This record gives sequence, C-alpha cells and structure tokens, in this order.
Amino acid sequence: MPSIGFVLPHWLYWAGLVVFPLVAMYLSRQKQPEPGSRSMGIAYFIWAVGGFFGFHRLYLKNKWGVLYWPLFGLILFASSGEREARIAFSDANGAISAIQSSTERTQRTIDKATEELETARARLAEIGTAEEEQSARDRVQRTIERQTERLEGAEVKLTELAEEQVTLEPRLREATDNRQKWSRVAFTAFLAIVAFMLVDLFLIPSMLKKAREYLKTRPDGKVEREILADDAEHVGKGLAGVIDRISLFTGEFVALWSVIAVFVYYYEVIVRYVFNSPTNWAHEGMFLMFGMQYLIAGSYAMLTESHVRVDIFYASFSDRGKAITNLLTSVFFFIFAGTLIWTGWIFAMDSVGQNEVSFTEWGIQYWPVKLVIVLGGVLLLLQGLSKISKDIALVIAPRVPEQEATNGS
Repeated sequence: MPSIGFVLPHWLYWAGLVVFPLVAMYLSRQKQPEPGSRSMGIAYFIWAVGGFFGFHRLYLKNKWGVLYWPLFGLILFASSGEREARIAFSDANGAISAIQSSTERTQRTIDKATEELETARARLAEIGTAEEEQSARDRVQRTIERQTERLEGAEVKLTELAEEQVTLEPRLREATDNRQKWSRVAFTAFLAIVAFMLVDLFLIPSMLKKAREYLKTRPDGKVEREILADDAEHVGKGLAGVIDRISLFTGEFVALWSVIAVFVYYYEVIVRYVFNSPTNWAHEGMFLMFGMQYLIAGSYAMLTESHVRVDIFYASFSDRGKAITNLLTSVFFFIFAGTLIWTGWIFAMDSVGQNEVSFTEWGIQYWPVKLVIVLGGVLLLLQGLSKISKDIALVIAPRVPEQEATNGS
C-alpha cells in the first residue's frame, strides 16, 4: 500500500475548531426529517466518511454493503503481513549494516596491525646482535608477537562477519519480496473498494428511492427518546441571564469538538492500519483540543451544577441555606479564578514572546492554547459573578416552596 504523508495545516486545525461547531449548531436547529426516512445528504455524508466499509449501502437498506467487508479484511490482513515483512526487512538490513560497519573497523585493525608488524620487523633487523641490545630485541619481538596475534584474530573475525552476512542476505531478499507482495495485495483490494465507491457515488439516488419504497411497507423500529431537562432552565434574568447564555453557548460550542475527535481518530485508524502511515498530529491535535475544551466548558459546568462536590451536609440545606453557604465560600472560588487568569496570562505572554511551538514535527503554536487558559478563567469568573448575584437575590427574597404556595392558595 502507498503511504499517506498528509499533515494537517495549522490554519485548517484552528479554522476547523471554529467553523465546525458553528455549522453543527446551525444544522442541529433545523427541522429534522421524519423518523424512518432517509436523506440524500446523509447518504452522501456516510459515503464520504464510512463508504470504505459500505455503510452508505446499509443505511439505504442495501445488504450488498457487506461485500465491502471482505475486501477491507483483506486490506487489514495484507497490511499486517506487510508490517511484519517490514520489521523483518528492518532487522535484517540493520544487522547487515552493523556487519558492514564492523567489517570496516576490523579491516582498519588489520591494516594498522600489518603496518605496525612491518615496522617492528624492520626495527628488529636494524638492532645488532650485541648482548647489551638483547632487551631492545626482546621488546620488538614481543611487539611482533602481539601484532601477529592481533592480525590473526582480526582475520578470523573478518571471515566470521563475511559468513554471517551471507546468511542474512537471503533473509533480506525474502523480506523485500514479502513486503512488495503484501503491498500489492493490499493496494489491489484498496483499488477495488475505491472502484465500488465510485460506482455507488452515482447509484445512491436510485438506492435512496428503493430504500424509501422499502420503508413504506417495512418501516424501521420505533426508537424511544428520553426527554432530558433543558439547560436553558438554569438561565437567570437580567445581566446574570446574559452571562448564563454565554456559558450555555460556549458549552455547546466546545461539546461539538468531541465530534471532530471521532473523525480525526477514524482517519488515524485508517491510515495507521490500512496505509501503515501513523501520524503525530492527530494525537497531539486532539490532546490540545480536549485541554481547551476542559477549560472553556468550566463555566457551563458551573451553570448546570455539573462539577463534582462532596455535599454530605450541603445537600440537606434549604435553598436559602445553600445560598448563604455559597456566599461564605465564594472567596475561595474567586481566589482560584483570579489565580487561573493571572497565571494563564503569564504563560500565554511567555508563549507569544517566544513563539512557542510543539516539539513534534507538526510544530503547532502553543500560544493560542495558553490564551484559552485566560479565556476559560474569565468565563468561569463571569459565571461565578452570575451565581453570586442569584444567591444574594435568594438570601434577600427566599423562594416560597411550591407546596406551601399551594396550601396558601
């Protein structure tokens, strides 16, 4: 299979984090199709993101979509074989490279030992036979013996290295052949899937028509939907209500980032296991995105009271008692929010001044991420002010329980 070297451009990453939630929020507010119906737009969308598995055909009640699965399974099997062959190729090639490096070092040892041996023999010939020169002859003789032993050992090692390389070369050729074979198999199955997808690109309208006719007589099973409480119930009035709406909007906005993660990790799985082309940007981009999501969603979690807290005593208090407790403990909240904003601003300015980027080859800028620390702190602080205003109003004018109001009437 050919590798995929696509790297997500930085501008597209940041633009996607802004544009995708806005488009998704707009679409979610449009009139939904009747239950059991099929949409042309959704069919083409599934073809684009899940057509590799034939999901668009299954969506349109066409069981031939399962024919995609054996081809995809063949791609996975061939890619696994190619991956194993690549590991075997890498091991054999690395071993041969190590042998070649060792051979070069051994050859230099032989050359040096030969040179020193010739020098020692010439020196021995120059030394006379006088008794007082016996010690010099002994030293030169020991040098000759040592270099001879060194030379013989190096020649033996050179022979062993050559024999080992001969045994590795067939493994290298076999791994190369297997790698090419499995690559051809995977690529052929991939082309077959692409061909089927191109055919389905033009067949989707007719399949949609057949699906609608099929659903008229055999509709989908009814899906029971649970009606959840609307978060808008937490929105107050006046200025506090404006802040609450901001928190609701930002919470919904960043919640849709999780959908982006589904697409990105789907892409990562395909390129990793089908094309043997794992990425760094997918994991790093989602890691940074979820960090920003956590910070921005803090005000939404505070509005909807979704933060985890230990309320052994607090839960038993009346509404007015809870409001008084909130006011007394709010000083700790504002210390936290203020510290978050201040330290986040320091981090962000340092990052801007240094033009800080990640350490991977993606090299994404860190300063927008660190500015989000400040943004999250500001949103949290505003929501805290909204909460305090509501608690003050509750302490001044406690709400009358519904049961008491009913009895009084």
